[in-house]
Amino acid sequence: MPASERLGLDIKRTEQELMAVKHTAMKAAGLTVPQYSALFLLADNPGISAAALARASMVTPQTMATVLRNLEDGGLIERTPHPWHGNVLETRLTEKGLAALDEADARASAIEGRLSAEFTAEERDTLRALLGRCVQVLSAERDH
Repeated sequence: MPASERLGLDIKRTEQELMAVKHTAMKAAGLTVPQYSALFLLADNPGISAAALARASMVTPQTMATVLRNLEDGGLIERTPHPWHGNVLETRLTEKGLAALDEADARASAIEGRLSAEFTAEERDTLRALLGRCVQVLSAERDH
């Protein structure tokens, strides 16, 4: 199959461009993209475990451990033992972490807003539906 017919290349290029732009935006906010992702998920899921956070962020547990250590060292999160499961650490945003998230999320939202503005509402719905179908096909492929 020629490269011009490989959808995977188009999907990957789009993802790489989005991550490159977000990397620059997050760097200006003093974060990395994985750190932003962790803070974003923690805001909606206070107390989430590192393992669940890694799964939700689509990174390895080892990567998430590094992300969390750096966020904790920077005072953006705090980790405390779970009241019943002493070996599980609950993770929560600090005030400093919430402020960092607010700045980073404003930058990420602006990027996604500019991207979204390139499409009509109907085109956005179609794109989401098409990408959803891609996920379904690839998930079924992975499960085989």
